[in-house]
Amino acid sequence: MLNTKGNRITYFGHSTFSLTTPSGQVALIDPWVMTNPFCPEALKKVARLDAIFLTHAHSDHRGDLLALAKQHKPKISASFETCLWMEDKGFRQETCPMGKGGSQKIGDFEITMTHAFHSNSIEDNGVRHYGGEPAGYIINMPGGFKVYHAGDTALFGDMKLIGELYEPVLAMLPIGDLFTMGPREAAHAIRLLGVKHVIPMHYASFPFLTGTAEELRKETKKIKGLKIHALKPGEKL
Repeated sequence: MLNTKGNRITYFGHSTFSLTTPSGQVALIDPWVMTNPFCPEALKKVARLDAIFLTHAHSDHRGDLLALAKQHKPKISASFETCLWMEDKGFRQETCPMGKGGSQKIGDFEITMTHAFHSNSIEDNGVRHYGGEPAGYIINMPGGFKVYHAGDTALFGDMKLIGELYEPVLAMLPIGDLFTMGPREAAHAIRLLGVKHVIPMHYASFPFLTGTAEELRKETKKIKGLKIHALKPGEKL
């Protein structure tokens, strides 16, 4: 059984999650919220937002970053280049730039930026800007509850190092295929990470993302003690 140590995870659809700590602090990972057609209406009004952790700046991940930053003035963790773009938009006080392998504390959240194999760019009024390298995050919340959000990524061998070094309890892994890992690759990622709790993400939101949670379960049926939490948008852990 998953012990979240009083922390709460809410799935908004696609790759967007909110993290709420026992003290009430709220962080969003990849804040595609108000304009996300897969996000339940009840979640589109964000009452509190203390931090945003952005894995990369593609539109289905950056989403409503600017609107939420303007409304709530949260601290924003992203790659150095994406933070420079944010500062040009007037959010110099909010940005908390970092690079892969680096760590920092933002409120109740201790975060480490990890590697991801993908691409990253920022579409801004018809112009595409370089956004730095894509990333994942290890997020350590109160009580020592550690989660790993892999971002958009292919399978890579250093996931084994991520598991050994940071020991996440829960991993959020893309399974949609085409632009990220599919179920077969995600199953191997689970073995490398050594996690026993997984939330599949980045699937079922577009027709071309064909990977399914059922396929992931089939690919991992021999992993003892594994729990696949196939959350629907709006559901919580």
